[in-house]
Amino acid sequence: MAAKGCRMSERAVLDRVRDCVVNLDLDGIKQACNDALAAGIPPYRVVTDAMAKGMEVVGQKYEASEYFLSELIVAGETMKEGLKIIQPLLRKGDIKPLGRVAIGTVKGDLHDIGKNIVVMLLEAAGFEVIDLGTDVTPEKFVEAVREKGADIVGMSALLTSTMTEMENVVKRLEESNLRKRVKIIIGGAPITPEYGLKIGVDHAAKDAVEGVNVCKAWMQRT
Repeated sequence: MAAKGCRMSERAVLDRVRDCVVNLDLDGIKQACNDALAAGIPPYRVVTDAMAKGMEVVGQKYEASEYFLSELIVAGETMKEGLKIIQPLLRKGDIKPLGRVAIGTVKGDLHDIGKNIVVMLLEAAGFEVIDLGTDVTPEKFVEAVREKGADIVGMSALLTSTMTEMENVVKRLEESNLRKRVKIIIGGAPITPEYGLKIGVDHAAKDAVEGVNVCKAWMQRT
């Protein structure tokens, strides 16, 4: 009975961390993480069994239109506050990345708000993210696949005048014989599934949450 009580207590502590993320509790997350560590819960479990679970719930609330873009951003900031406590205690290899994503806003486009939200959600889901930034040339995407072993390439564009650069990246990956090694996902205001089919990518996401869910499904199949 004591062992069962201990497990219940541990679950309750982890649920408190999870709920801080879900409830956007920037003030409470650090204390909740410290309490989890004080209870002897391994740091990696505070991330995988609590904070990551919280971000999953936030994503579900977003898809159900219970949360909106502002809540997504605050949830990400809440998780970052918790990670300030946990990350210094994580040993290399404690958490195996779900996969490696190279992501950037394409050449000629300097908008990064949408891309940054995707990065935040990918990291929360357990991905290693290679953030290439904005105004990223096709060559930099190719280099990220060849030199850094990206499993997925993510491209963002906010302008119709720059979205054509996505096709240039696909072509450059094909010319470099790297296209078959990666999945390609695109997103941004002007992007449609039809455009994705036209240029030969694997998915055109309507928003950040859908995009991350697609990336998770791809890596879980491998």
